[in-house]
Amino acid sequence: MSGDSTLAPHEAFGRCLREVRRTAGMSQEQLGLEADVQRNFISLIELGQNQPTITTLFKLAKALNVPASALVISTERLMAGEPNDSSLA
Repeated sequence: MSGDSTLAPHEAFGRCLREVRRTAGMSQEQLGLEADVQRNFISLIELGQNQPTITTLFKLAKALNVPASALVISTERLMAGEPNDSSLA
């Protein structure tokens, strides 16, 4: 694997979530409201300090209007050191 081997999946997912959220023009508060999760939980996910359940992953994807699989693929790409596409749509 050619990516940053020190980047754990939950850290990579957090970075991807932040990028997609910002690209969508949403604040953590807005995303939390749309996905029915607490804003501080969004923050902890983005910081790599917490991991979403599969249910939360689907809620976040729906709120961001992207497929849940696209968030996972984006995370895999980041872990592999590939360029990340925040548009995902």
